[in-house]
Amino acid sequence: MPNMSLKKNEMPVQEPDVRNKNFQEVALGYTEEMALDEAERCLHCKNMPCKTGCPVGIDIGDFIAKVKEKDYEGAYQIISKSSSLPAVCGRVCPQETQCESKCVRGIKGEPVGIGRLERFVADWHNAHCTEAPQAPAKNGHKCAIIGAGPSGLTCAGDLAKMGYDVTIFEALHLAGGVLVYGIPEFRLPKSIVQHEVDNLKELGVKVETNVVVGRTIEVDELFEQGFEAIFIGSGAGLPRFMNIPGENLKGVYSANEFLTRVNLMKAYKDDSDTPIKKNTSVAVVGGGNVAMDAARCAKRLGAETVYIVYRRSEAEMPARNEEIEHAKEEGIIFKTLNNPVEILGNEHKFVTGMKCVEMELGEPDASGRRRPVEKPGSEFTLDVDCVVMSIGTSPNPLIRNTTKGLDTNKHGCFIADESGATSREGVFAGGDAVTGAATVILAMGAGKTAAKAMDEYIKNKSK
Repeated sequence: MPNMSLKKNEMPVQEPDVRNKNFQEVALGYTEEMALDEAERCLHCKNMPCKTGCPVGIDIGDFIAKVKEKDYEGAYQIISKSSSLPAVCGRVCPQETQCESKCVRGIKGEPVGIGRLERFVADWHNAHCTEAPQAPAKNGHKCAIIGAGPSGLTCAGDLAKMGYDVTIFEALHLAGGVLVYGIPEFRLPKSIVQHEVDNLKELGVKVETNVVVGRTIEVDELFEQGFEAIFIGSGAGLPRFMNIPGENLKGVYSANEFLTRVNLMKAYKDDSDTPIKKNTSVAVVGGGNVAMDAARCAKRLGAETVYIVYRRSEAEMPARNEEIEHAKEEGIIFKTLNNPVEILGNEHKFVTGMKCVEMELGEPDASGRRRPVEKPGSEFTLDVDCVVMSIGTSPNPLIRNTTKGLDTNKHGCFIADESGATSREGVFAGGDAVTGAATVILAMGAGKTAAKAMDEYIKNKSK
């Protein structure tokens, strides 16, 4: 008998006034009892519309059916056929706009908690299964992956399963890309990311860190070393700024720098080698998930007051509803329909405030969202001693500037067709390096698509 409750089982979480002072994971995960109850809400539709909303094509109905049978390892095996990072996706994937948005239970109530069940299954597997994945026999062909983020890890995993000798070249000292430098520990514990990377290594994937492609080695040299196809999954790590007065003051960060120092360099720890100055009042400019992450980190670092300053209304915010709700619960103050025009400083070049203007929404712009228009005479000043700019990123130009025949668009993103093939033969690209900043699961989908295309390319070339 299916569970016809209109509401999904709530996710257990740390209390807001406790969690906003630590970096431990906010969401605690379903218990087995909760997972079984939630699985019973799935009607196991014949055509599985939820699957059409998944960028990597997980057989969602089938894995939930295994949960109902308490065959959690069987559920994990179904998920892992399509996803190289199930424990990651169960935590950070925006299921509400993807698989869960297609769930028929969402027509007259809340959809099945697909993401929460995926997390439960992945965590169960990681806690109970110690057997390492079996590396398949090698097929005698080599592929290179540039970037160890979600798209690169996925592409590498799929190619390794096909028998390719795969090497990932990562610029930072740890593999994981945005999963380790961007997403905070309280949303995605780094031990989980490391576990997923270790699984790929067990499949035979080699990871070379501290390799900056375009400086340490160039794309042409990778081909000379015998790599037959190359995937660029270098992400979009170049921050954008507003170009307003005061952005060069001490205490102004890009969200990338701020989050990298917190997450990758562990600035929140007392013994950190790269601590961040404790601030009293912080303004984070932007309305996406990265802005929410930066604001919530600032609160945990000890700031008494943290603002989210966003030029549109809350309804236009691109951040996940869950992240907005968690930020509010933790005491973050939302200053929507406000826009910075100048960052103020003292004689020592430290931030002392931020001058803003109020906005109102006008006609829709090219993105379909109503364009914010300044209200005359609405200028005011926020008293802050730190400003974090979170208004978007673009790909680093290093690879495109050192590689001939590799076309990019006006935003610096690589131009690739639906298969991931670029204008340079044998070079494929995907994820944020092609789309600009987007979601982890979309980047994974691009890596999966490119792996299939690279396999076909090498096979056709070998005939």
